[in-house]
Amino acid sequence: MAFDWLASWLDLHTDELIALRRTVHARPELGLNEHHTTDLLVRQLRRSGLEPQVLPSGTGVVVDIGSGPRTVALRADIDALPLPDLKDVPYRSTVDGVCHACGHDAHTVMALGAAMALAKVPQLPGRVRVIFQPAEEIMAGAREVLAAGALDGVERAFALHCDPRLPVGQVGIRPGPITAACDLVEVRIGGPGGHTARPQLTVDLVDTLSRIAVDTPALLARQIDVRSGFSLVWGAIQAGGPPNAIPSEGILRGTVRVLDHSAWADAEKVVRGIVHDIASSSGATVDVHYERGVPPVVNDESCVRLLRSAVTAELGEYALTGTETSMGGEDFAWYGERVPLALARIGVHGSGLAKMGDLHQGDFDIDEKALAYGVRVMVSTALTALASSASPRP
Repeated sequence: MAFDWLASWLDLHTDELIALRRTVHARPELGLNEHHTTDLLVRQLRRSGLEPQVLPSGTGVVVDIGSGPRTVALRADIDALPLPDLKDVPYRSTVDGVCHACGHDAHTVMALGAAMALAKVPQLPGRVRVIFQPAEEIMAGAREVLAAGALDGVERAFALHCDPRLPVGQVGIRPGPITAACDLVEVRIGGPGGHTARPQLTVDLVDTLSRIAVDTPALLARQIDVRSGFSLVWGAIQAGGPPNAIPSEGILRGTVRVLDHSAWADAEKVVRGIVHDIASSSGATVDVHYERGVPPVVNDESCVRLLRSAVTAELGEYALTGTETSMGGEDFAWYGERVPLALARIGVHGSGLAKMGDLHQGDFDIDEKALAYGVRVMVSTALTALASSASPRP
């Protein structure tokens, strides 16, 4: 059954939430520089009678609503992307080259609305901790949250992410992996260089670089279980200049993505081994820089059941839909190393948009009716989780 008090609260506050979202959208800030957004959150939460705490890094906010031995967390990311805002709207970004092209402004206001609404409940059945996390796009914020102890005592954590492919009013849910682990790889190879007329007298670096680029993904497919969803894709390749000169240096850069925790644990060793084997046969020197990024987000089945119950109770069975596993990375995954979690996708496409856009594009926007749906899902999920007698995994 839907919460009548929440519907009444939203009737009074939806216009305010839309205005707040437009304020955040017009003043986007990159990771670990979200000072204006942090100040806005602190002001709004204090107006609701809450006591927000700024994270030690200086951006990001944590606030508790209610009390008791049981705590569930709601998380929203607050940072923007280094992209120009291409929309012709009154709330267009006022910061050159920076915009909210991933919906984090909407995530922020959905979680803020949930905190403001829950603050009006006389007696919650436990504590709801709302985490406004900085620096998701640069994969740094989640570890800031963990280091600050913001998950201490938390039983479960939940988050929403905008999905421009889903219509407003629908929520996409799935158990198991929903986003991939994502690591960065850079391969640098070297040789003496030489003339293209005499490749036998030197190391043919372009040939070696090409073989690493083509053969490494193919060999990985033979060494790692295909069910792990392992993928290595190169995004940059650089070598040489003059057409008659063999270069002395070449560079490859790409990403490793994988859906399975155990395969992710072995990824660096396997990638390094294959690259070194290919390069050594040519005589080239090789240096592999492998940067571990984030693990996969793996939705806990018990958390997904609670989320389904909450969405059904608040929005109706018709609001539930499935969702695909994405090979994109999401640093909410680090929360899953500490507590059971679930990430759901909330529909933001509607009649208020000229077209169905995509994430990480300068013209990305949402139908603002989605904000109220996000608040409803977050509030219902938190209360359903607190009311549940099910115990999370140890």
